Amino acid sequence: MIGLAPPAYDPAAPKTAHTLPVGSTATVRAYVGVLFRRHRQAFVVLIGANALAVIASMTGPYLLGSLVQNVSNDAGMHDMHLGRIIALFSVALAVQAYFVRQVRLRGAVLGERMLADLREDFLVRSVALPPGVLERAGTGDLLSRITTDIDRLANAMREAVPQLAIGVVWVGLLLGGLAVTAPQLAPAVLIAVPLLTVGCRWYYRRAPSAYRSEAAGYAAVAAALAETVDAGRTVEAHRLGARRVELSKKRISQWTAWERYTLWLRSVLFPVVNITHVTVLCSVLMVGGVFVLHGWIGVGQLTTGALIAQMLVDPVGLILRWYDELQVAQVSLARLVGVQEISPDEGDGSLAPEGRAVRADAVHFGYRPGLDVLHKVSLEIRPGTRLALVGPSGAGKSTLGRLLAGIYAPRDGRITLGDAELSRMPAEQVRAHVALVNQEHHVFVGSLRDNLRLARPDADDTRLWAALNAVDAQDWAGGLENGLDTEVGSGGHALTPAQAQQIALARLVLADPHTLVLDEATSLLDPRAARHLERSLARVLDGRTVVAIAHRLHTAHDADLIAVVENGRISELGSHDALVAADGAYAALWRSWHG
Repeated sequence: MIGLAPPAYDPAAPKTAHTLPVGSTATVRAYVGVLFRRHRQAFVVLIGANALAVIASMTGPYLLGSLVQNVSNDAGMHDMHLGRIIALFSVALAVQAYFVRQVRLRGAVLGERMLADLREDFLVRSVALPPGVLERAGTGDLLSRITTDIDRLANAMREAVPQLAIGVVWVGLLLGGLAVTAPQLAPAVLIAVPLLTVGCRWYYRRAPSAYRSEAAGYAAVAAALAETVDAGRTVEAHRLGARRVELSKKRISQWTAWERYTLWLRSVLFPVVNITHVTVLCSVLMVGGVFVLHGWIGVGQLTTGALIAQMLVDPVGLILRWYDELQVAQVSLARLVGVQEISPDEGDGSLAPEGRAVRADAVHFGYRPGLDVLHKVSLEIRPGTRLALVGPSGAGKSTLGRLLAGIYAPRDGRITLGDAELSRMPAEQVRAHVALVNQEHHVFVGSLRDNLRLARPDADDTRLWAALNAVDAQDWAGGLENGLDTEVGSGGHALTPAQAQQIALARLVLADPHTLVLDEATSLLDPRAARHLERSLARVLDGRTVVAIAHRLHTAHDADLIAVVENGRISELGSHDALVAADGAYAALWRSWHG
């Protein structure tokens, strides 16, 4: 049973289903205005073609009304000019058919162009977001916006927006035509307005929040399923299957409850609309009949007015149908344009690093307010230094590496590159100086050449092979059937995780930054291959500043400087020999590693 009240609902589910913001009404309206201005000429042409189609469609009722009036006046057949009436009706029908075709064609083209703009704007804006924002967002909400919200908007952009514009113009012209041909009957149409207004007001006061909760509930489902699949092995290892299934069932039940509620809202609205249509026609016929009996209007005017009133059914239904569709689309649009409310990582373009030294001064950082992961971390890395960050898992090594790479901004304190604060520099400028390579590597669909050129679009084949050679990938890459033209990624030549990691490192060689942060960058290789690759990379990285985060302590042994991170603090700092001689935390790790 579906009741009159919203379903029992745990507000925590939708509210925590996303970390990216949902756009405010002002943001959505502003973006709609931008789309309209981009395509205003197409809108004008669409509305003009629709106006001509509607005017042509009113020719039939006018001619039929004239014919009925002549019959009622006992006019002879020779006074009716049937041939002329049939000719005019045929011409009007042909004109209407032509412009209806133009309306449909131009409306579909306009919708596709707006949808393409929306997709492109969302992609460009998402890519321009600060990397830390995207990392915090996770996969569930971002994927649901890119897939489900885009799919929901596709129908709205292709049809709802053009059809809504068509419906509004259609209603306006029909009412204008009724006021011209039978002005006495025009007020009769207004009898149904209060019923339609009350019904629509009731519906639209509930629909937006219900659709928003429905979309958020779906995002919660997507997040729960994505997390379970991504962490499948961990779920199995810790026997969390039943708990994850229960969570998924809970999210799905909350989502479907909102689905049922929005369906119930529509089941109330649509009968009200149907009653309104009947009320309009009946009021025109009853009021018009009285007027005819009193001789205030002719039977021809009544016929024309009744036919035009009947024609109002289609555009009113069109407006309400597509306006309801836009309620769903508005929520999806708000979720897509919500990324515009995140301050872009523009930074201060006037800041330029004067030097290559990296410094952390009394840095505090936490992923949640009031819960710091790093505490008062201070560190100076001179140009050309190879620094190794070691310590137990969860100590904050990767977090510190991301701060040094400019991915995150410290809550308190400063991270500087050549005395320029990283958090105030534009992201593109930071990436030109500092690069982060972590354990996650992606191979894009396309040729091996295109995958490598992501780091340097102007690189020729000689430079690409040199980069592959630098990371020991020349053997397997040279053995590919089409060499650099081989299609890789989904649907192409399957690469092993180790080969994908080598491609990522080859991109690093091509990007040629002076400071590198390597977060377990060789973790997917076996120890012997990883050691060989690191030695090969050492030649390429010679002279660069390198921050290496690793659990394999041979990386620390080769480093110029070692920082031991424990509980979010740097507990020891020095060379390998000095720290072993100090017999502290690092010495204990080294003995444990070396045996």
